[in-house]
Amino acid sequence: MALPVRQQITYWGAAAAVLMAVLWLLGDVILPFLVGGAIAYFLDPVADRLQRLGLSRVLSTIVIFIVVTLVFVVAALIVIPLLIQQATGLVQSAPEVFGQLRNFLTERFPTVMDEGSTLRNSLASLGETVQSRGAELLQGVLSSAAGVVNVLVYMVVIPVVAFYLLLDWDRMVARIDDLLPRDHAPVVRHLAGQIDRTLASFVRGQGTVCLILGTFYAVALMIIGLQFGLVVGLVAGLLTFIPYVGALVGGILSIGLALFQFWGDWWWILAVALVFQVGQIVEGNILTPNLVGSSVGLHPVWLIFALAAFGSLFGFVGLLVAVPVAAAIGVLVRYAIERYKHGKLYRGIESASDKAGPEA
Repeated sequence: MALPVRQQITYWGAAAAVLMAVLWLLGDVILPFLVGGAIAYFLDPVADRLQRLGLSRVLSTIVIFIVVTLVFVVAALIVIPLLIQQATGLVQSAPEVFGQLRNFLTERFPTVMDEGSTLRNSLASLGETVQSRGAELLQGVLSSAAGVVNVLVYMVVIPVVAFYLLLDWDRMVARIDDLLPRDHAPVVRHLAGQIDRTLASFVRGQGTVCLILGTFYAVALMIIGLQFGLVVGLVAGLLTFIPYVGALVGGILSIGLALFQFWGDWWWILAVALVFQVGQIVEGNILTPNLVGSSVGLHPVWLIFALAAFGSLFGFVGLLVAVPVAAAIGVLVRYAIERYKHGKLYRGIESASDKAGPEA
C-alpha cells in the first residue's frame, strides 16, 4: 500500500532540503566530485560504444582516458600558454583601445564628445579600470599559492574520480535503481529517462557544439590575423552554451577589435563578420539539429535564470548543477502539468457530466 500523498511530499521535500544543505555547506569539498561525475556522464556513451565494439569496460575506460590525457597535454603545452598571453595582452591594451574609440567618436560626433562630457570621461577611465582590475585578476589567479594548490589537487582528484565513476557507471545506475521505492519505481524510471534524454541532448550535444564552434572561431580569427583571436574564439565558444549569446558577444567583441586593427581595410573587417555569420549558419542548420535536437525542453530564459540563481546561491558549484537541476525541474513540471490536465481539478464538472450523459 502506497504512503499518503502528504507523507510522500514530506519525504521528497526533506531529501531536496538535504541536497541543498550539502551544496551550501560542502560546495568546495564536493566540487572535484561533481566535475568528475560530469566528465564520467559525458564520456559514458563513448565507453558504451567501445564495449559494443568488443572492448571490456576496463579497457574502454583506459583507452578513453589515454586519449583525453593526450588532448589535455597538447592543450597545456600549446593552447593554454598562448591563451594566457593573449588574455594578458588584451587586458594591457584596454586603455589604448578605449582611447582610440574616444578619438573616433570625437571626430565623428564632436558635439557629443566635447571636452568634459560624461561619455568622454567614462571612456577615458573605463580602459584604465579594465587594465587595473584585469591585471589584478590575472595576477591573483596565476600567482595565488592557494589557487595553485587547488589546481594541483583538482588535476589529481578529478581524473581519478572520473575514471572510477566511468568504470562503475552502469553498476551505480543499477544499484540506484534497486534502491527506488517499489511503488514509484516505474514513474521514477520514466522521469529519470526523460531527464537523461534532456541532459544528453543539451549538455553533451551543446557541449560538443561549443567545442566545435569555439575551435572554428579561434582558428578562423587567427588565420585572418585578428589580435586576441584565440581569446575571442574561446569566449564565443563557451558562451554558445547559452543559445545566441555566444555569437552575439563574440561577434561584437571581434568586430570591435577588427575596427581598430583593420580600420580602412574593410575586406578584413568583413571577413571577421563573415566568420561569425558562417558559424551561425553551420550551428543552426547542421550542428544543433544533429547534436542537440529540436526539442530539448530547456528554454534559454529558464537556463539563464537557473545559472544566475544557482551561481548566486552556491557559487561555482551552483553553476555546475544549474543545468541538470533546471532539466530535472522542467521534466517534473511537464509531468505535473500532464497529470493536472488528466485530473478532476482541471476537467471539473463538465468532464463528469460528459461521462454521465450517455448513461442517462
